[in-house]
Order: sequence, then structure tokens, then C-alpha cells
Amino acid sequence: MKKNLHILLITKSVLTLIIVLMSVTAVFARPAGTQIKIVKCYPNPATSVINFEFQSGADRNAVLQIYSFSGKKMKDIPVSLGKVSVILDNEYYRGIYVFQLRDKNGNIIETGKFQVVK
Repeated sequence: MKKNLHILLITKSVLTLIIVLMSVTAVFARPAGTQIKIVKCYPNPATSVINFEFQSGADRNAVLQIYSFSGKKMKDIPVSLGKVSVILDNEYYRGIYVFQLRDKNGNIIETGKFQVVK
């Protein structure tokens, strides 16, 4: 009887430890293939202006490129500061736009999208 109780307590402790470890792993683990975002774009959807903020570790020699959904390059913006605002003038119609953050060699660092509603 004593031996069975001892085994039961050990089993319960091990299961509790496994559950705690699984919970901690779920909180701190990111899904495979995900990255920490460097670019924050807001408001999304946008009406008259779209803002891009870059994390402090972002390459200051990088370039932000904005494309229409049809593939037309709308803007090339040097990322020398931590924040860029783009005025959505008459060239920006209602629709989806794609942005790419590229390093000085032209490699894509991050890509994303935003919506214009006018």
C-alpha cells in the first residue's frame, strides 16, 4: 500500500512538471518560420497617411519600397530615421499595397502589406 502511494505521488509530480514545461514552452516558443517584426505600419487600413516605424536594431542604410498590388513601384524611401510617414496622395487609389524593407545589397529584410481606403 505504501509503495503504491509513493509511485502515485511520483507519477503525479512528474505529470505536473511535464505540464508546467509544456506551458512555458508554448508561451516562449514561436511557430517555425516566424520572425520578429522590424517594421510597424499604421494605421491599417489608411486613408490619407501611412506611418512606418522601424525597431532600433533596423539597418539605417535600408530602403523601404512601396508597390501597388499590380506591381507598380510607388516609392523608394531611405530609412535613415526611426519613423517614416507617407502621404497617400492622388497616386494611391483604394486597394492593397505591399512594402518591402531591403538592405543596401537589395536583399529583402521584411515584407508586409497595407490597405488604402478613400
